[in-house]
Amino acid sequence: MSSLADFNAVIKGDVITPGHPDYENSLKRWAVNAEKKAAVVVFIKDEADAAAAILYALKNDLPIAIRGGGHSPAGASSVDGGLVIDLSRHLNGVKVDPEKKLAYVGGGAIWETVDKTAIEHGLATVGGTINHTGVGGLALGGGFGFLTGEHGLTVDNIVQVTLVGANGTIYTANEKEHADLFFGIRGGGCNFGVVTEFVLALHTQRRTVFMGPMIFQAVHLERVVQVAEEWYANASAKEVMALAIDGKPGANPNIVCNVFYNGDEEEGRSKFKKLYDIGPVMDMSKEVPYETINSLQNNLITPGNGVYWKAVAVPGPSYQPIADVYAKVQEISKSGKFSVLVLYELLHLQKTNSIPLNKTAFRRSTKPNCLLSLDWPKDIHSQALVDEARALTHQLAVCVAGGASELEDKSSQPYANYDPEGVVGNQDEVMDKARVAFGDNYPALQKIKKMYDPDNIFNRWFAITPA
Repeated sequence: MSSLADFNAVIKGDVITPGHPDYENSLKRWAVNAEKKAAVVVFIKDEADAAAAILYALKNDLPIAIRGGGHSPAGASSVDGGLVIDLSRHLNGVKVDPEKKLAYVGGGAIWETVDKTAIEHGLATVGGTINHTGVGGLALGGGFGFLTGEHGLTVDNIVQVTLVGANGTIYTANEKEHADLFFGIRGGGCNFGVVTEFVLALHTQRRTVFMGPMIFQAVHLERVVQVAEEWYANASAKEVMALAIDGKPGANPNIVCNVFYNGDEEEGRSKFKKLYDIGPVMDMSKEVPYETINSLQNNLITPGNGVYWKAVAVPGPSYQPIADVYAKVQEISKSGKFSVLVLYELLHLQKTNSIPLNKTAFRRSTKPNCLLSLDWPKDIHSQALVDEARALTHQLAVCVAGGASELEDKSSQPYANYDPEGVVGNQDEVMDKARVAFGDNYPALQKIKKMYDPDNIFNRWFAITPA
C-alpha cells in the first residue's frame, strides 16, 4: 500500500491532496500561523482508517500530525509535507450513558458537543473554558475547566481510550488493560498514538450556574487585585475567577473579571460581593444555562487570526506584577499591531493536587496559570509578526513572573497545553522542554514510549525520547 491510489482504495474516509477542491479548507486551523501545507490529509472514519494512514505514512517516509479540534496555535495538529490524520469530520460525536454516568466521545469532537449532550441528562464533565476547543488535545494534555475545583482535571476524568499505535495496533487502555499506556496518555499528549474515542466520567450537574464578566476602569486596578487576592485565598471548589488584562490595538486595556459559581445568582453575587462593591463600569454576570458557560469567553479567544501563546505559573494575584503587566499591555496595544490578552486563571487546585503524582503523566502544580496571548489579523500575517509576537510575549512573561530570574524558575513552568516551545524549535530544545513538562514522570514515560512508539513517529507535541 505504498501508492496513493492503493491507499485511497482502502480508506473509508476522505483522502485530500494538493489540487483537491477541499485541500485549502482541510488545512484551516484556529490560528492561521498554525496552518501548514500537508502532502496528504486523511479524514478518518474509524480505527482501521487510522491504522492504514499510519502505515502509509511510514512506507512513504511522511511525518505525521494528528488533528482533533485544530486549536493548537503552535501548529501541533499540522505538518509541512507530511500526513495529517484528521478526526474532526467523521469522529466528532458524543453519546451518553446516563445510568453509568459515562460519555463516549469521538476523538475529533469539540467541547461544545460534550457540554450540550451531557447536560441533557443533568450531567457534565471537566472540559476547557472555550467551547470550540477540541476534546483530544485538551484532554491528553491535562485539561482545566470551570469544574476543576470539584472534579479535578480532564485527565482525571478519563475512564478509557481507544488508541491506534505506531505500528497500526488498536489498543483499549484503561486501569486494567494496558495500564502503562493509560498512564502515559493522561498528560502525555499525542506521544503514543491516535485516540479515536474517549470514555469520560460524568458528574451530576445543576442546569444553571452563575457566571459572567465585570469590566473595571484602570484606576481601580490595585483594588481589584487586592480583592482577587483575598478571594483566592478563601475560594471554595465551586468558584472560579478569570482575571484578564484585555488590550485592543490603539486603546487602553480593559480590566475584566469573569466570575463563575456553580450555584444560583444570589449565592454567586454574595461570593464576589467585594468586586461588585468596587463598582464595575459594566456587569454582565448572571445566571445562565450550564451548557453556555464555555461559550462566554469565546469572544476573548476568537478563531481565524494569527496567534502566539505563552504562559507562566504564578502563586496567585499580586498587585505589583499585575501593574507591570498592565503597563506592558498598554505599551503593546498602542503600537496598533496586536490584540493582547493576559488571563489569570484562578482555579481551586486542591482536588487536582490530591491525585498522586505517579497516577497520571501530567505534571501537577499548586500554582494557577497565567495565559498570555497576542493575536493579529489574518490578512497581515507574516513570519516577522510571529517573531515579534514571540519576543513581546516573552517580555510580558517576565512581567507576570516578577522578573527574568523568576521566569526561569521551574516552579514558573506553565501548563504544557499553553507552551508553544514544546512544539516549535529544534529537536534538542523540544526534548529539553519535554523533560521539564513531565517532571519526575519523564523516565517512566520514556520507557512507555519505547514500548509503543520506539521510532518516535508521534513527535508533534513535547516529543518524549524513547529510552
